[in-house]
Amino acid sequence: MCRVEILNEEKSQAREFPKGTSFLEIAAEYQKDYASTIVLVIFNHKLRELNRTLQSDGTLEFVTAADPNGRKAYRRSLQMLLGKAVFQLFGADVRLYIMHSLGKAQYCEWKGMAVTDQALAKVREEMRRLIKQDIKIEKSTVHTDEAIAVFHKYGLSEKEKLFHYRRSSYVNLYEMDGYKDYFYGYMVPSTGYLFGFDLQKYEAGFVLAYPDEKTKQPAKFAPSAKLYHTLMESASWARKMHISTVGELNEQITGGKVQDIILLQEAEMEQRIGKLAELISRQKDKKFIMIAGPSSSGKTTFSHRLSIQLKAHGMTPHPIGLDDYYVDRIKTPLDENGQYDFECLEAVDLGLFNSDMKKLLAGEIVEMPHFNFQTGKREMSGKWLRLGAEDVLVIEGIHGLNDKLSYTLPVETKFKIYISALTQIKVDEHNAIPTTDGRLIRRIVRDARTRGNSAERTIQMWQSVRRGEEKNIFPFQEQADVMFNSALIYELAVLKMYAEPLLFAISPDSPQHVQAKRLLKFLDYFLQVPSEDIHRNSILREFIGGSCFHV
Repeated sequence: MCRVEILNEEKSQAREFPKGTSFLEIAAEYQKDYASTIVLVIFNHKLRELNRTLQSDGTLEFVTAADPNGRKAYRRSLQMLLGKAVFQLFGADVRLYIMHSLGKAQYCEWKGMAVTDQALAKVREEMRRLIKQDIKIEKSTVHTDEAIAVFHKYGLSEKEKLFHYRRSSYVNLYEMDGYKDYFYGYMVPSTGYLFGFDLQKYEAGFVLAYPDEKTKQPAKFAPSAKLYHTLMESASWARKMHISTVGELNEQITGGKVQDIILLQEAEMEQRIGKLAELISRQKDKKFIMIAGPSSSGKTTFSHRLSIQLKAHGMTPHPIGLDDYYVDRIKTPLDENGQYDFECLEAVDLGLFNSDMKKLLAGEIVEMPHFNFQTGKREMSGKWLRLGAEDVLVIEGIHGLNDKLSYTLPVETKFKIYISALTQIKVDEHNAIPTTDGRLIRRIVRDARTRGNSAERTIQMWQSVRRGEEKNIFPFQEQADVMFNSALIYELAVLKMYAEPLLFAISPDSPQHVQAKRLLKFLDYFLQVPSEDIHRNSILREFIGGSCFHV
């Protein structure tokens, strides 16, 4: 018998089960206590699939489809189901590409036939048929050579290239009714767990809509035209560079082309910043350049580089941080946990901000505030500002795109920029790289360097950061005049050597070890690139250090 301590939010309970009992059996007994479907477990602080069996004493936590790790497993399993249905219907002549995340949906394309409503209807019906059959999703460990042969059979050349650079001699493959594939992460136990999805034609391809966590029905797809086109432009440039996947990036690294990649990417980004500055300079009524984006997007470096380009176009930019308009800490609203909510709009003194901006717009002189984070109070800086004909304010802050922030300023005086690190490359045909993973790795490296935070602390805070983004940033992204992608095609290969030691430092008994292990496995796909050739004005320097800007 194995002694297991069942952990949940309410209470813990000690139980005994026969050795060899599957986590699936244990989860079935406790499912009634959970509103959402249990899809994984955490046993002794390690994420485990339900088909695994109990072999020792330990602690056990249930992971549902509403939890972050559970959502990933659900969506990943749904993607495999889509691949199985497409292959079942059309064979290897039609190749599926799972690409970008668009809200609660995944943008996909296929090659070999046109994407039509009729074809999608067939795939949808086949997926539903497979769900009703409740087919087991089985994992097996095979030699890398055998895995490459499987990928070749299905025409998955990007997976073949990826595994050419694998250090390990073995790889885990998943099988669904004879269909085999490789996925970066865990799966649900069978197709019967996949209760909700939809397929909808969109632009050149289609979207796979995931279920809403609360209703279990497919979430309504909200088109994000600007985000889609920004993602596709970045992907198009990556294809021109012949670096659409991690395997192709590794191929370029081993070919000694790293310096060329760095030079080309930085030149391409500088060109985009220059064109943006030119666009702003032609619009003489724009006085407030509002910049917003999620955590670790490189907003500070971008603001400096944009300001330099604006100067080159004859303008005089003045940087302003919205943080300096925080209300005194004692007046900051509290969140549901009784903690200061620095990310809510009410944490900003809207009255003072709008009063100062209106005065500046009217040509008056204004003393700019400064927020003292040590005392938690706003102070006057002794710095006075007046806007001339060529002057503009470059305002960086979380609420920059929300018109409630600048409610008194005329719309025609504002130019809004949304910036985010939107990863251009994929792991392979069926494994996209979540932009949140790229940003989290950036933040782990930066916080360790500038704030002395451990990777454990950064990961622990990440869900709170993400909730703030969902509430305060993402709903306003489509209101931006311009979207700017700050991701660098080579950056994860550079960040690898900084992030890995920090992630390895997280103890196996830490609640954050599950995330650390997942990120380490992800970084293992990349060959390492040294940082010596990274430009001092690169956005990447904001995270790894050595920037020529004060960041």
